[in-house]
Amino acid sequence: MPECHSTNTLALQLCQNSGPVEGTLVITPNQTAGRGQRGNGWEAEPGKNFTFSLILKPTTLAVKDQFYLNIFTSLALHDYVTAKACTAVRVKWPNDIYVGSKKVCGILVESQISGNKFSHVVVGIGLNVNQQKFGTDTATSLSVLTGLQFDLQTELETLLKFLEARYLQLREGKMTLLMEDYLNVLYGLNTPLSFDVDGMPVEGMIAGVDESGRLRVLMEGKERVFGVKEVGYKVV
Repeated sequence: MPECHSTNTLALQLCQNSGPVEGTLVITPNQTAGRGQRGNGWEAEPGKNFTFSLILKPTTLAVKDQFYLNIFTSLALHDYVTAKACTAVRVKWPNDIYVGSKKVCGILVESQISGNKFSHVVVGIGLNVNQQKFGTDTATSLSVLTGLQFDLQTELETLLKFLEARYLQLREGKMTLLMEDYLNVLYGLNTPLSFDVDGMPVEGMIAGVDESGRLRVLMEGKERVFGVKEVGYKVV
């Protein structure tokens, strides 16, 4: 569609109203009110980037393992960005993709549970591809990073193949592999960082994620766990 407010919102509406098949893609060149983690917006110049949502139905995935939805998606985007000859690609917990100190991709996973199973999952992806200028100095694009211009249709097909490969690992129950790969590319793992906790700076070190996907951080000699809105830190 030429324009919509949010592909995730539209995809969720489709799931409620029409029961779309798994793999349905909602994509637009101009998303006017994109949504990100923590209620943040997503800036994207029309016609230059990817703003799309993918509808999935991971019926074999246990609800307790829902953080693996973030893991497989962020790994697929990490794989894709790395394949574009980008180096120093890292995942900032829970699922932002950074190259160096700049963010190139944001992911928003939303799901609906029926009983003890997922009735549907919407994976929203905002990936900066050909955009050159941004309203923040912490954002970048594949074009800025590589000096190239990309054909969006060709790149979409390539990216969907990376998503499919990681999703199949999820469907096949390869949780240990997915978690190992995620921790290997997780920014700040076992590295001293400064965190913002309740508006106060606290020194610590990321130790991993727990079974619910909360961030495990060693602070002041003990381990603490945080949800998405409970802790902040910068990629440098």
